[in-house]
Amino acid sequence: MAEIEREAMEYDVVIVGAGPAGLSAAIRLKQLNADLDVVVLEKGSEVGAHILSGAVLDPVGLNKLIPDWKEKGAPLNVPVKEDNFYMLGEAGEVRIPNFVMPPLMNNHGNYIVSMGNVCRWMAEQAEELGVEIFPGMACSELVYGENGEVKGVVAGVFGLEADGTYGPNTEPGMELHGKYVFLSEGVRGSLSKEVITKYDLDANCDVPKFGVGMKEIWEIDPEKHNEGEVTHTMGWPLGTKNTGGTFIYHLDNNQVYVGMIVDLNYKNPYLFPYMEFQRFKHHPKVAELLKGGKRVAYGARAVTKGGYQSIPQAAFPGGALLGCSVGLVNLPRIKGNHNAMLSGIAAAEAAVEAIKAERQGDTLEAYNAELRSGPVGADLKKVRNVAPLNGRFGLLGGLTLGGFDMWFQTLTGGLSLFGTLKHGKNDAQSTESADKHKPIDYPKPDGTLSFDRLTNVSFAATNHEESQPCHLRLADPNLPIATNLPQFDEPAQRYCPAGVYEVVEKDGKPEFVVNFQNCVHCKTCDIKDPSQNITWVTPQGGDGPNYPNM
Repeated sequence: MAEIEREAMEYDVVIVGAGPAGLSAAIRLKQLNADLDVVVLEKGSEVGAHILSGAVLDPVGLNKLIPDWKEKGAPLNVPVKEDNFYMLGEAGEVRIPNFVMPPLMNNHGNYIVSMGNVCRWMAEQAEELGVEIFPGMACSELVYGENGEVKGVVAGVFGLEADGTYGPNTEPGMELHGKYVFLSEGVRGSLSKEVITKYDLDANCDVPKFGVGMKEIWEIDPEKHNEGEVTHTMGWPLGTKNTGGTFIYHLDNNQVYVGMIVDLNYKNPYLFPYMEFQRFKHHPKVAELLKGGKRVAYGARAVTKGGYQSIPQAAFPGGALLGCSVGLVNLPRIKGNHNAMLSGIAAAEAAVEAIKAERQGDTLEAYNAELRSGPVGADLKKVRNVAPLNGRFGLLGGLTLGGFDMWFQTLTGGLSLFGTLKHGKNDAQSTESADKHKPIDYPKPDGTLSFDRLTNVSFAATNHEESQPCHLRLADPNLPIATNLPQFDEPAQRYCPAGVYEVVEKDGKPEFVVNFQNCVHCKTCDIKDPSQNITWVTPQGGDGPNYPNM
């Protein structure tokens, strides 16, 4: 095939992804040097369309970036006024007193927000400073320079044939070159995976760890609504062997966010994260809250939970990884947006200094150092053992030892009796064969509190142009039936929160079906598939979910 000819545009900094990290970087770049040419490329149909987060926002990053955010109308309208922690049993609950929780768990001063709306507002601030933002532009390839450095991206390829080749109606897109390229793609981004592998950025860190987060927005009876209330639960329905938890956040307009995170290190291939979430809503306490209300939106995404020891080198020749592309979520706080913003600020400051010194295409070592020694590193270091302790000792042991470790570090200024624990296996390797476990009998969704996957996916407003290549790539198309089905009862049928994968019978034989149109871009399959046979790559721009105010 002849080389594809593309138009190229030159910028000082090219940013992939209009999430909190990418937008913070863009804003900080222009604050420091208004003459810089900065572009942000977003694969969603609009800024915020692919943003899904809890979210209780710690405003520390926003305070640093835009100190007068309140005057500028940032959509942080619901301060947290009540903090609840419960351990659930099937029919009841035990409240964990706030005073036993480490101080870092306190949500005083934080805000219940839609991060989609926060990002929309941040995009407006960036554009006022002169940042160019192009939504609906998926970045499908990296462009490398003569010395092997990243020098840009290919964006805006549309109309590929189903087999991935260029046809008569294909738009080849364009190359956008930068002195530096920032990748803020969120969890498990395809370009981020490529640079981590190419430059061996994870050579000196622990394995990454993840959870799958599922969330619904409900409109509830005003009598039951308590604006500013934050509730977290553990225990039922996941039990004590599987780790994860749930959240219920009361925002404004009689709406609540209801969600569950299931850690993807679970062993039982019959576990069905989506159905665990649906079952949770039938707990008497939750069912009473939601009774008479209606679900208005649904979505899902993977969440990073490896923490401090899983952070790869964040700078590489020609660019940097930001936010969830590095993995900056504070697991016990269930917060990463503040660290995403701080990472974007730090990367921007390092790039401005480098450009001022007439450098380009090199490794921003100053950013790498700041990420570890600055406020992000400090935030993550003191909770670094929570995930490994959960993984080793399950819910109760992990909760007790993790809580002790956080308290001990709080009282001693950062000392830990555990040192820095390792995670062990990655999440794919954690999956055990089906013959070691029993199938789980999940109640059928009732259509009022709980819903089947395909009905719920319609509330994510996801859409993919059907004639394009499937963006969920199987290294071996035969492996799901030949290996995963007999060994693991093909867990893709269950771990995907959007019903993308099915095993159906055709001519008396099982067949693996990929309904890529359903995909909500959570990336769980890329992480949890026990054979690591599935690679998520970006579909064409504008496709995927269209979240309103997630």
